[in-house]
Amino acid sequence: MDLLRFFRKSTKPFVLEDVLSNSDNEKVVMDIDDRLNRLSNNGDDVDVLNDAQKVALFIGNLEREINNGGFSQFYWNSSGEYAQETVISLQQIGARTTAKIVQTANNEFPGGEVARSKEARIAIINGIEEQAERVWAQCDEKYYSYEDDLTKLLLQFIHDNKGSFE
Repeated sequence: MDLLRFFRKSTKPFVLEDVLSNSDNEKVVMDIDDRLNRLSNNGDDVDVLNDAQKVALFIGNLEREINNGGFSQFYWNSSGEYAQETVISLQQIGARTTAKIVQTANNEFPGGEVARSKEARIAIINGIEEQAERVWAQCDEKYYSYEDDLTKLLLQFIHDNKGSFE
């Protein structure tokens, strides 16, 4: 097997209807998330995305980070730059319980405002970490209870905004 071909991304064009026709809802969300990350240079250029695409990207980033390392990882990585927008995005898809959990975690930052700059965010984390870690651990546990079905809600949002994802 040609190793380069093995590691190369598919050159097949993205066709939203084909992606949405998959019966595996998690795969659909992951495929759309993959496309949005490619379009936005892994979130470094979110301004190339429209508002609906940003909603999906922010929620995808939240899911990935929380499931890999909890709120500590979410804030430590670039996803923390959009912590406030993530709360708004969750509200937009109807994930109100999860939005409250993320807001509770955000509230550990001074004034509930998470710094956009990674350097500033890390400096703040270093100063609040001992107390914040306790709250973030509780938020992690609440998040993992999945009171909101984020996959289902995000899929409905994508279907409702199809034109924004083509």
